[in-house]
Amino acid sequence: MIVTRFAPSPNGPLHWGHAYSAIVAHDLATQAGGKFLLRIEDIDGPRTRPELADEFRRDLEWLGLEWEEVPAQSTRLESYQSAVDRLLDQGLLYPCTCTRKEIEALEPRTGPEGFVYPGTCKGRLLDPEKPAALRLDTDKALLSVGEVRWDDALAGLQTADPRQFGDVVLVRKDLPASYHLAATLDDAADGVTLVTRGQDLFFASHIHRLLQHLLDLPVPRWHHHPLLLDESGKKLAKTRGSKALADYRRSGENGRDWADRLRIDHWPSGIELGSA
Repeated sequence: MIVTRFAPSPNGPLHWGHAYSAIVAHDLATQAGGKFLLRIEDIDGPRTRPELADEFRRDLEWLGLEWEEVPAQSTRLESYQSAVDRLLDQGLLYPCTCTRKEIEALEPRTGPEGFVYPGTCKGRLLDPEKPAALRLDTDKALLSVGEVRWDDALAGLQTADPRQFGDVVLVRKDLPASYHLAATLDDAADGVTLVTRGQDLFFASHIHRLLQHLLDLPVPRWHHHPLLLDESGKKLAKTRGSKALADYRRSGENGRDWADRLRIDHWPSGIELGSA
């Protein structure tokens, strides 16, 4: 059975990019007689606004979607810590106290997520008295892994290449888990068989596939769909103030009609399909 999910973070309202992603996940599951899940990713520290979760539910109802809700991330902290302890026991994590500015000052190479950490803190021992992020020692992790592959429904079979990211952060100084760790663990716990998300997260799947191998997690298939772009050719984003679905909903627009337009490639004014 196909199981998909939509996993928004309540740190800002949903926009049309979120709507499209939810519709893709919903339709792929329901057309195959599967399940479409809603998971609230609410561990973004002070940026999290709990009241937005109800807004998200109203937005999805407005679009005419039906879902099964699973526990929010804030209820899963023990599972994150258990995975971290396991990776620590394997010697695959190390503490890092470098700031973003310090890393940029080293002029490191760039990768899919920006600057690639040059390994300045590699080899340091964990000190519980000193707050630090925990990074994955990617080279060490890959020593016993060999070739690992993953399959995307649109792009086909891929060979995982997590080295392009360097040693990614799995636990932030201020949060219990990074997106990479939390999303990978949550998808496994929720029985997700088809991970649907935008093409901007395509390369993250290289890391997630490695984590699945290291933590003995089931391996889903992926479906990285195109993005909705604004008039300037950039993807819609909360940080750029993309108009909220709730604004359309409260103005009396018909959400089901909008959802049907998205399904046949008719975007809101000024928005077009893109891959970056």
